[in-house]
Amino acid sequence: MDHHHDPGTGSSTVDVLALVLRLALLLSTTFLAGGGLLRPLVGELTRTQKLTLSGLGGLSALLAVASEFAVDINVVALAGHVVLAVAVPLLLRWPRAGRWASVALLALVVLETSLGDTGVGFALDSVFVAGAAVWFGFALFGPVATSAVRPGPLAITFGGLFVVAGVVRFGLSGLGFDRRLGTTVFGVVVVAVVVLPLVVSGLAVVLRARAYRLGAVAVALAFAAWSALGAIPAPPSLPVPGVPLLADEAGFPVLVSPQRPGHNVVHFPASAGDDLSVGVRGGLISQAVARPGAEGTWADVDLPPGRSDVEIHRGAATAVVEVDAGTAPGPAIPDADAPECASAALGGLVAGRAAVLTACPSDALAPEDGGALVKLVEFLAGRKPSALTLVSDDSPRGVAAAKLVRRTAARTGLAVRPDAGPDTALVVVSGWSVGYTAMTRAAELQRLHPTHQYGLYLAPWLLNGPIVNAVASASLPLRFDPREATAVGYAVAVGNRFGGESPSPGGFRNWLGAGVAAGDVQIFAAAQVNAMPMDPTEPHATGMVLDRDYAGQWVPDGTIVPITSVLR
Repeated sequence: MDHHHDPGTGSSTVDVLALVLRLALLLSTTFLAGGGLLRPLVGELTRTQKLTLSGLGGLSALLAVASEFAVDINVVALAGHVVLAVAVPLLLRWPRAGRWASVALLALVVLETSLGDTGVGFALDSVFVAGAAVWFGFALFGPVATSAVRPGPLAITFGGLFVVAGVVRFGLSGLGFDRRLGTTVFGVVVVAVVVLPLVVSGLAVVLRARAYRLGAVAVALAFAAWSALGAIPAPPSLPVPGVPLLADEAGFPVLVSPQRPGHNVVHFPASAGDDLSVGVRGGLISQAVARPGAEGTWADVDLPPGRSDVEIHRGAATAVVEVDAGTAPGPAIPDADAPECASAALGGLVAGRAAVLTACPSDALAPEDGGALVKLVEFLAGRKPSALTLVSDDSPRGVAAAKLVRRTAARTGLAVRPDAGPDTALVVVSGWSVGYTAMTRAAELQRLHPTHQYGLYLAPWLLNGPIVNAVASASLPLRFDPREATAVGYAVAVGNRFGGESPSPGGFRNWLGAGVAAGDVQIFAAAQVNAMPMDPTEPHATGMVLDRDYAGQWVPDGTIVPITSVLR
């Protein structure tokens, strides 16, 4: 069996060849630029020094050209780099002109090192690269002393600058003093960025001017580590007990919820495939299967207290995700409500809010949802069906919603009964699992004989792809328009982050965060409609969307539109 075990190095996406080329290019170029910068301080150069600078110029130009075949490089920047790298050794006889070429070359190195950093990051890159270049220049020519330059004190100054830059870079890394410093490539490189400048600074204090050549190796290693940080992805954050874990170590998104000791669910998007199984290392392995009313696949996993490794098997490959369940017990989540609860938590994670999961949407009827149900029943009373067929479940939300529907129906003169009829309206206020079963049953009854001719209505929290697509058309009282920019933005965000997963109302609410005012209630109809079926290869108008499954849809392969004005 092929065991793909990536222990969270944070470097799985790094092309090793490209990284080696990048480090060799930046290091040789900085050494060359340093020699050019200090050339005006030196009289006649030795043959060795001339050959060294010429070799560095040729090597820098050659590596720049070679990098074009390994990574995507701006052609103009590449041409400028090659010209300047060749110009510095050619201008050795004209030191002042060579210095300006070195300054321009050094500016290119800063830009290549920063990889798009701005603000503090760019300033740190500039200080570190410039300091390293001057250090390399003194290492090449020796501690040249002039009336304006005192190499000994300057070495101590540079050592201190390297230390300060390393400490600040450590603070910006986001790792802190945690185990990732020793267990990930990124962490080890960050440690090198901090420790090596301390070595350099110590040599400068003890050896003064003699530290340049002896400390050149430490500076070169520190410079290589500094440059590598821009190309090595930062490792994922450490799992926090009680916060549902969203991980990518398997090569596809994985959601572990609630990440507490005992029963947990592990969720995979449909795009991850069907041949998935998961379990704690050394424990039972569970097959990931579909759940009624939920997208993707789900597996039940019992997590032990504290840290553990969850193994994910797909075919012959195995990936490992580190989890930390802590010791405190988690919320009691009924199995039927676990997918909706995990989907709601996913919305907060996509928004960057890592909150401990203490409750699920099914634990209580939200006031805004209760108000929407009241307006729905009042709307149906105006249509005068013979009765409402009510479907609920035994969750606290389902019990409260059913009680509210019955009370409102009694006030408006509507009968409520459990059986379907030809002139009834179906109202579903259960969770996802029971709601999906109710809709599939209603679809089958409608195929056999006239049933629920006054429509199929779902509670707001049941706006979920598998549920609404179980029938040709269903209606929901919503306080937001799924077609508006904010709702589409959330749908796109969750789809991008979790392998094409469709949005859910609970996830949308958590994505928005607290303090967002609820809108007015309108009834929307969701339907499996394809108004203009065309093949993408057929001629069509500019801008026409032909793919039914475009990003941002709340109803996969369908549509949702308002069918009433605001209900007052």
